[in-house]
Amino acid sequence: MGLGARPALAGGDIRVALADGIGAVELGGGPLAIQDARGRPLTAERPTWIRLVPVNGSVEVRGLRATGVRAGAVRVVSANGGAMRWNGRDYPGAIDVRRVADGLLVVNELPFEDYLMGSVKAEAGERMPLEMLKAQAVVARTYAAFHRRLNAGKPYQIVAATAHQQYAGRVGPDSPIWAAVRETEGQVLLWEGDLFPAFYHTDSGGHTEDPRAVFAASNMPALRPVRIEFPSESPHHLWALDLPLADLGALLRKGGVSVGRLVALEVLERSVSLRVARIAVRGTSGTAVLRGNDFRRLVGYDTLKSTLFAVAVDGAQARFAGRGYGHGVGMDQSSARTMAQLGYSARQILEYHYPGAVFSTLQ
Repeated sequence: MGLGARPALAGGDIRVALADGIGAVELGGGPLAIQDARGRPLTAERPTWIRLVPVNGSVEVRGLRATGVRAGAVRVVSANGGAMRWNGRDYPGAIDVRRVADGLLVVNELPFEDYLMGSVKAEAGERMPLEMLKAQAVVARTYAAFHRRLNAGKPYQIVAATAHQQYAGRVGPDSPIWAAVRETEGQVLLWEGDLFPAFYHTDSGGHTEDPRAVFAASNMPALRPVRIEFPSESPHHLWALDLPLADLGALLRKGGVSVGRLVALEVLERSVSLRVARIAVRGTSGTAVLRGNDFRRLVGYDTLKSTLFAVAVDGAQARFAGRGYGHGVGMDQSSARTMAQLGYSARQILEYHYPGAVFSTLQ
């Protein structure tokens, strides 16, 4: 991999959605400075704990001596530069709470590299070898930089969940993740000279997947699938699932697929990596043909761990036998761990999993 263009700013902040549509937000870890959306003080009080609730079209701040402190959006920051506590985690930067149609939207705005530390911790943990953590930092940075630019004008740019990247808030100073992020500071991958969503997953089951076979978006990079030659220590490498047909039918109906009483499942097409590309769901009142990824989504991503499976109907049960965990695109975290244990560098891990991508540096 060579050096490519320099497409975006390394510094600056990122806005991370922590929750959307919730009924109340309790923040602690004060003293807390309470501001409006423009950073102007709403009160001179510096409480150590507050509760924010939706009231009509506003966010009301409770836990103050004063009453009626409210605004359409409330920004909370630590008055002494520390972290704030929400849902058992500490968060640096600012917490913005905005009134939305179905409750409250909670957004953490913080320095970009600080966010990466919290994302690497959530997605890879702290027990991985350093070179694996460094590889994770590069792909998480690439993924986040892509979404930060894509959603620049929106209230938040990335979601702290599996829909984008998980995020664990502040990381303690003794964590090895500090070294992983700092030693790769600003490093990203490019595809055809530009940022791209550098996907990754827990375990490929032995073969990664072309993103165009998984994601319906038209701008997916033509990333070549890779046959993984490094053993996996993941407990998800081989798995089995027995699901009652009645339960499976209920899950499909909930997702809008109704074929009557489910009687058969037939894999119609597989991708190059042998993942299910199309599956027929046959019932007493008809047949529906689904994309493999849509089928997995309806069953549940954690229930049906991947689309790399075989399935047979046995009486009242659908019996699945599969490999891997996740969509299979990009870096296989389990093989990356093995590679790091065998002495491969972060750069070699990334070259292996993203053939055709180039290294670059955000400025």
